[in-house]
Amino acid sequence: MGQVAVRAGAPYSWFSPLAALKYRWFSFMKWWLGALSLLILPFIHPADVSEATTQHPLSDHNVSYRYETAPATEPHRADPDVSWEGSGRGIAYSQFNHRFAGLCLLLIGLSELASVIWRPSPLWTRLILVAAFGVVGPYLLLWSDHEAWPVGSLSFTETYFGHDHEILQHKYYGILATTVTLSEFLRRVGWVTHPVWAVPLPFFALSGGLLLFVHSHGVHPATQTIELHHAIMGALAVSAGTTKSVSGWLTSSSDGSVKGWDLAWVGLIFLIGLQLILYFE
Repeated sequence: MGQVAVRAGAPYSWFSPLAALKYRWFSFMKWWLGALSLLILPFIHPADVSEATTQHPLSDHNVSYRYETAPATEPHRADPDVSWEGSGRGIAYSQFNHRFAGLCLLLIGLSELASVIWRPSPLWTRLILVAAFGVVGPYLLLWSDHEAWPVGSLSFTETYFGHDHEILQHKYYGILATTVTLSEFLRRVGWVTHPVWAVPLPFFALSGGLLLFVHSHGVHPATQTIELHHAIMGALAVSAGTTKSVSGWLTSSSDGSVKGWDLAWVGLIFLIGLQLILYFE
C-alpha cells in the first residue's frame, strides 16, 4: 500500500525528441564508421601495377612508358630514382598513400560533423580526429617516400636536410600532423584551454594547401594531371584553413554565426577526402 507500481517498459522521464535524435546519431556514427572502412579499403589496396603499362582510369586506351633502368650491380645513389616516378610500382605506391590519407580525412570529417550537430559531443567522437592525425603523422614520417629514411637507402640527414623538395614537403606534413595530434588531444580532453592550442589545425590546412601549389613528383609522364590534382586540393585546403580560422575567432567572440563556418569546414574536409580517394596518376 502507498507504493507506486512502475510498469515495465515505461519510457524514462528524461526521454525527449532531442535525446532520441542524439541516440539515433550515436547509432548512425557507429554503423557508418564501419561501413565506410569496408567500402573504401578495396580502393586503397596497394595492388601490383604492371611496370610497362598504366591505364588511365577514364580512358579505354593503355599508355606505354619506357624507362632506362640501371644495372643490377650498380649501387643505389642518393639522387632521385627517375625510373620510379611513373613506373607501375611508383604509381601504385603513390596512389595508395593518397587514398589512405583520403580515408583518414573522411573519418576526420565525420568527427567534425558530429561535433557540429551534437553539442556537447561525446569524447570518443572528438578523439576520432586525434586518432586519424595520429596515424597520418607517423605514416608520412616513415613511409611517404620509398627511398627516404627509414624505409629507403637515404640516411636521416639526407632525408630531412637534403635537396629533394618532394620528400621534404612530405616530412613537413608529417611533422605538422603530429603537432596537430598533440595539440588537439590536449584541447579535446580539456587539459588546455588557451586559444593558441587551436592554431596548429588551421595552420596545417593553410600552409599545407599553399605548398601543394608547388608540390612536384619529379620526372613523371602524368605531371599535368598530378599538378591539377594538387591545385584543386590546395585551393580546398586553403579554403578549409580559412573557414576554420574564422570559426575559431568567432567562437572566442561568442558570435552566433559560428555554426555556418563549422559546416563549411566540414564540407571542405569531405571534398578533400573524396578527391584523395579518387586520386590517380
